Amino acid sequence: MNADELRRQLAFYQDLGFTDLYRRTPSASPPVPVATPAPNIPMEILPTAAADTLPLILQDIGDCKRCRLHEARHRIVFGSGDEHAKLVFVGEGPGADEDMQGLPFVGRAGQLLTQMIEGTAKREGIPIQRKDVYICNVVKCRPPENRTPEPDEMEICGQFLFRQLVTIQPKAICALGATAARALLGRKEGVTRMRGNWFKWRDLPLMVTYHPSYLLRPYNQDAKREAWEDLKKVLHFVYD
Repeated sequence: MNADELRRQLAFYQDLGFTDLYRRTPSASPPVPVATPAPNIPMEILPTAAADTLPLILQDIGDCKRCRLHEARHRIVFGSGDEHAKLVFVGEGPGADEDMQGLPFVGRAGQLLTQMIEGTAKREGIPIQRKDVYICNVVKCRPPENRTPEPDEMEICGQFLFRQLVTIQPKAICALGATAARALLGRKEGVTRMRGNWFKWRDLPLMVTYHPSYLLRPYNQDAKREAWEDLKKVLHFVYD
């Protein structure tokens, strides 16, 4: 990159409100800060270089202690699946099982999500399994007692989620539950009002549906049917 290109890149980031840049050393050591971080970074898309990758994003997270969620976590839960997936599912945050295994959606809610993805795909004649999509969360550490992440926690961790989505560039995103929808869309409506409709995150189509943990409750039979309809719509949009 020549000097003019570098100036243009720096001006672009400055216009977006960033004053924190990182320089990488030739070794595998973590990024070295070379400027003072900007306070109150807006929870918007963080532009990244074309060379950004999921391993690089994970390396940048490191042994993260940027917010209070690190205090009780066992493992950071980054994400799993095909890094070139056409469909990305975004949940709220890790639960107890995910916190112990370091993988997203491996508990009861995760098992239901797997059944929904693979069962719907099989019935609709779409040859995919869970491993063919990518699954991650808004926050990468388990909130205490599975509480809803606080706005500042979502803002701090959201930068890594957004980089994941920019890097993967899926054909569509499926936001699971109100917290994921709020983080990605900034909307305050409940899932019941948003579900089943297409929105946009940047230029990527985004569908909102219920979180699988909500569907596990015995009195939510109608929601289960609606969630399956939402998923069917997403799968046909992405894979037809």
